[in-house]
Amino acid sequence: MTGMQALGWEFLGTALLMLLGNGVCALNTLRTSGARGTGWVLITFGWGLGVYVGASVADPSGGHLNPAVTIMVAIKGGLDWSLVPYYCVGQLLGAFVGAVLAWAAFKQLFDANNVNERGEVVQGNHNTNTIFFTAPAHPNNFWNVVTEFIGTSVLLLFIAFGPVMKDGQSLGPLSYFGVAFVVVAVGMSLGTPTGYAINPVRDLGPRLAYSFLLPIKDKGPSNWSYAWVPIVGPMLSAVVVGLVAAAL
Repeated sequence: MTGMQALGWEFLGTALLMLLGNGVCALNTLRTSGARGTGWVLITFGWGLGVYVGASVADPSGGHLNPAVTIMVAIKGGLDWSLVPYYCVGQLLGAFVGAVLAWAAFKQLFDANNVNERGEVVQGNHNTNTIFFTAPAHPNNFWNVVTEFIGTSVLLLFIAFGPVMKDGQSLGPLSYFGVAFVVVAVGMSLGTPTGYAINPVRDLGPRLAYSFLLPIKDKGPSNWSYAWVPIVGPMLSAVVVGLVAAAL
């Protein structure tokens, strides 16, 4: 696996993850969506199945789709450190492009979100920001980092120690199916305090796209003062779980 091959596979897989993940948030949020308000359970399954699709497509590179996974695996000794930057760049670019694709898929619904059937501007439909990136239920960022650390650790511990290998060989798509359900479990059990980014690029890539590229009317705030939390929490977890896995 060359660096550029890793970058390409991680880009493709992460773009698919974000297309489906941001997509399920859009169909829950946008005013004219037939699935508007269907709720948290659908969102958690949408993200989990997005992980399955993206990771399965990116199987040649291991389907990390997440810098926290990449760092944990490298610390554990399962990935050459020279490849880590390629993985992370591919993941960030993929997250950015996946968010743009999600916007394109829902473009007409975004245009109609703040206008009713008579063409009149509707007040209060400015919550499109959380379609793309996470937001905390409460503003205490110390505890938000703790929440992201704990949620990410559940995911990374499963990847590091869970039943994803048999006779020394990866189970391939079956292992990704297991990881997908861990993501669903984290979302259902731990997700609402922070929106469970548990992946730095899942938050940062779409936040960049929303802030600087997507032509959405009446955007909500990008909340850059919070943007470090879904980076720091998961990366701290990557270091801790990686060190534990390397020691055992």
